[in-house]
Amino acid sequence: MKSIRELVDTIIYYRQNGLSEITLLAVCPNSSAVLEAAVKAAAQNRVPMLFAATLNQVDRDGGYTGWTPAQFVAQMQACATKYDWDGPLYPCLDHGGPWLKDLHTIKKLTYNETMTEIQSSITACLEAGYRLLHIDPTVDRTLPTDQPLPVETIVDRTVDLISYAESERERLGLPPVDYEVGTEEVHGGLVNVDHFRTFLGRLRTSMKLKGLEDAWPCFVVAQVGTDLHTTSFDLEASQRLYEIVAPLGSLIKGHYTDWVENPADYPLSGMGGANVGPELTAEEFLALRDLSAEEQELLHTRSNLYPSNFTITLERAVVESERWMKWLQPGEEGLNFGELSTERREWLVQTGARYMWSSHEVLEARQRLYDNLSLVISDPHDFVVDRIVRVIDKYINAFHLSDSLARFED
Repeated sequence: MKSIRELVDTIIYYRQNGLSEITLLAVCPNSSAVLEAAVKAAAQNRVPMLFAATLNQVDRDGGYTGWTPAQFVAQMQACATKYDWDGPLYPCLDHGGPWLKDLHTIKKLTYNETMTEIQSSITACLEAGYRLLHIDPTVDRTLPTDQPLPVETIVDRTVDLISYAESERERLGLPPVDYEVGTEEVHGGLVNVDHFRTFLGRLRTSMKLKGLEDAWPCFVVAQVGTDLHTTSFDLEASQRLYEIVAPLGSLIKGHYTDWVENPADYPLSGMGGANVGPELTAEEFLALRDLSAEEQELLHTRSNLYPSNFTITLERAVVESERWMKWLQPGEEGLNFGELSTERREWLVQTGARYMWSSHEVLEARQRLYDNLSLVISDPHDFVVDRIVRVIDKYINAFHLSDSLARFED
């Protein structure tokens, strides 16, 4: 299997020679159904697939999916076996940096404490066979929220973590891994083009001084117009960023690609990769909501069935977790969940559902829902997976990835 670096080199070569324009897709594996759907889509379309797992999702403590890095990779491989797919699947770390795991902020870890935790997680990722590490030390909880870290500090911490990862990789006797750096967040200080150039220049100099030239990142993350609440991709800005990074052998990778209005512009701009996550868990939620509505119809005619109460169970789990509070908007702070509008409550449950998919109560209700509907639907689980596959297919087609494996293997 080719490295991600080799895929990036191929994309750059194709673009420079006017042969093809391709953007790689990275799915955030925020549930077992999303992971399975991404592997199924890769197999059906014959595409390389990246999986960008945050430490909130997958970590040594199981994250909110319940997977350690090793368990995540094993589950990915089990899905590949299920769909008879031996093509390239790349487990990746997303946002590996201090305080980017929510628990580190909640526990108010010091810088040294959170760095020690991040280093241990990087080791676990390497041991599990991750192929790319996103090094993102752009957050510092000791600073005011509106004060970005100096670029020099970001560079120093980036190099420190890459140096640690490389020393661990060599200690473990593992083959090379690839790297991704930068952030799409404003607080990272890298969205300004001048800051962006300064960051890359300082990073290149520092990595050379540390003998890390071979670990130069294949992806640089940058703000390309999208975030949690905006969905318009900036084609012109992304083209300018491509012109900066491509001569260095890197490509831009975009986060917050969910529900983007113009996904076909990604390959046109030279974007190397794009992460999709919340949109997929939202589709999982909507598919399950549709199944729940069908169950209600079934219960009218099958009085002997025990109702799953799935939607009620899921909402209760999200509310009791208090995860929904992180997305409260101005004017909503201090309100109880029940005091919010119906529209906002549904959005918060839909968005927060990914944290609850692996909870015992939700899993039990979901299985009851599936058992009830198996009387009228051949496989309710496949129904949900295929709904997610359709969303993934949208990006595969827009990114010119369909049947792209042959182009990467040339």
